[in-house]
Amino acid sequence: MYESLSLYIDGEFIQGGGRTEQDVFDPATGSSLGRLPHATRADLDRALAAAQRAFETWKHVSPMEKSRILRKVAELSRERAQEIGRNITLDQGKPLAEAVGEVLRCADHCDWHAEECRRIYGRVIPARMPNVRQMVLREPVGVCAAFTPWNFPFNQAIRKIAAAVGAGCTIVIKGPEDTPSAVVAIARMFHEAGLPPGVLNLVWGVPPEVSKHLIESPIVRKVSFTGSVPVGKMLAAMAGAHMKRITMELGGHSPAIVCDDADIDRAADMLSTLKFTNAGQVCVSPNRIYVQEKAYDRFMARFIEATRKIKVGSGLEADTKMGPLAHERRLPAMAEFIEDATARGARIETGGARIGERGNFWAPTILSNVAVDSKVMTLEPFGPIAPVVPFKSLDEAITRANSLPYGLASYAFTHSTRNALQIQNGIESGMVNINHFGHGLPESPFGGVKDSGIGSEGGSETFDGYLVTKFISQMD
Repeated sequence: MYESLSLYIDGEFIQGGGRTEQDVFDPATGSSLGRLPHATRADLDRALAAAQRAFETWKHVSPMEKSRILRKVAELSRERAQEIGRNITLDQGKPLAEAVGEVLRCADHCDWHAEECRRIYGRVIPARMPNVRQMVLREPVGVCAAFTPWNFPFNQAIRKIAAAVGAGCTIVIKGPEDTPSAVVAIARMFHEAGLPPGVLNLVWGVPPEVSKHLIESPIVRKVSFTGSVPVGKMLAAMAGAHMKRITMELGGHSPAIVCDDADIDRAADMLSTLKFTNAGQVCVSPNRIYVQEKAYDRFMARFIEATRKIKVGSGLEADTKMGPLAHERRLPAMAEFIEDATARGARIETGGARIGERGNFWAPTILSNVAVDSKVMTLEPFGPIAPVVPFKSLDEAITRANSLPYGLASYAFTHSTRNALQIQNGIESGMVNINHFGHGLPESPFGGVKDSGIGSEGGSETFDGYLVTKFISQMD
């Protein structure tokens, strides 16, 4: 059964009451899954007041208790992974194995934050006089407003909630209205784990209206957003006008560099898998693939072969490797990228069109002979389109990789230590993966540079955006 959709405010799950509602659709069939209630202005104000009231006590709660609650949510996530994953497949479209894997990986995030929240330490600074004591304290920033996207609805929400709760903050989160089941499930698990009322509040609505109301509220002291660059810049400017702390994990246009000394077949297989995971709707998807000339033909043959084997269909079918695009509006967007590229001389090696008339299915697509000024090479496609471009020297590849204003993730394949070092030092990116895909773990920081964002989530940096620094100097 699909998740019962609701608001969650001050420890209460809320439905009905004459609120505006919207349909939630299955992108594989177009059928309605349920109705999602929108928060009224009164609901938003109630959520903010609840978060403010709860913060006055939650900030003093023992880190051991915070850890216990996070560990309980991790336990519940593992127990309910199949059920939650199935609902993610229904409203988001990704294959069931990917959806269940998302939930299980996020259980690890809860466990990580449960341990790290016990270690939010200050320090003592040696004083210049014997009768002076100097200390630095790390304290929770206060009420947080968070906004999460539809492509990884469980993952993106749990990162923000676990960091806020573990740091001693309270939070009002607006999840993705198109894929809401995962965030409602998270609220239910925290509720059952014993999180006090008001520490976590979940609201839905028209995104610009909700974000404006929350960010402009004097109650909110921190804003966290994962989504597109244009929206992120708008929200960052709004938060900046009120001097509020921000964490922004924004879009990318991740380059992948394949050197001719790499294991070419392995690189092609791995890039085919990563590129078409979640139908390419991944902020760290390898969107521009640069292959050294000597290896280009061999790479393309293997890459095309691997991509043609990808089974596209409903995420609930056992052999499906790629599900539908999450929104019907993404279909004309994909067509526009293809039309622009081919008009500039690109060749479609495989795919390039919608599959069928029912559901938002698009064939995994590979383009060659792609012009550098094509839209697909300059704008994040957020879909299953992979342009492949040859290069001569590594200097050239790095220059091309850095040519856009994005800097979230990057990939490279080489067996040369010299090449690897040049790539590590030369790529302008928050995350650099060489010969494998190693980011996204709870113990590693996740974030970008340039237009791809501010701050990191995960790793030892995970609480930085949720804490303020207080210096204390006391003389006897």
